[in-house]
Amino acid sequence: LDARLEAAGGRDDTELAERGIDATVIHNAFPEPPGRTPTERSERRSEVRAAVGLGADDLVVAHPVRAIERKNLPAAIALAEALEATYWLLGPAEEGYQHELYRLLRAARCPVVPHPWPESEGIYLAADHITFPSTWEGFGNPPLEAALHRRTVSVGAYPVAAELRAFGFDWFAPDDVGSIREALAHPDVPAAVARLDHNQRIARESFSLPHMAAQLAGVLDAAGWSP
Repeated sequence: LDARLEAAGGRDDTELAERGIDATVIHNAFPEPPGRTPTERSERRSEVRAAVGLGADDLVVAHPVRAIERKNLPAAIALAEALEATYWLLGPAEEGYQHELYRLLRAARCPVVPHPWPESEGIYLAADHITFPSTWEGFGNPPLEAALHRRTVSVGAYPVAAELRAFGFDWFAPDDVGSIREALAHPDVPAAVARLDHNQRIARESFSLPHMAAQLAGVLDAAGWSP
């Protein structure tokens, strides 16, 4: 059987077909956020903010990445500056990026909080906006997680992002400051709510654990490998 599973990471089934390989792309899948009441969500948001040093009333742009060149920290910081927000960097410097990170954070014209957080729910509850202006990614989980957690997100033009946008996601461009500012200033207007509803629905339909399980079962059935 000439069939392979390709977990999406920058090469799709078309590119493999050009090499004579039949393939099925199985994208990353994500669990649903824990069910919480509005009061519980607010309390958890306050707890996380206090724990990492974010002000209760700060406008927070979170960047849930390691600090390396391809994560495009300058664009993320520029967005936080333009929004007059606090820039929250979640990951450490790697790949020799320590000196550049120090330079960038020292020069930032906005409050900066470099602090990790161990689980995704706390990040998305504490943040107001997720920025992900990467220039390259193997996949990139934060835009999908932001959709499930109903957070606005700005996403760079790396190749896999184009593949994911084809599912119908309505993400902001990292430099679309005016639209991002409007969405954050008026989160309850119909257009803003509809965007969050739309992105959440796509994430649930195409990137859920049950969807992945069904895709895997189909591949195994087609190969005659089902138990």
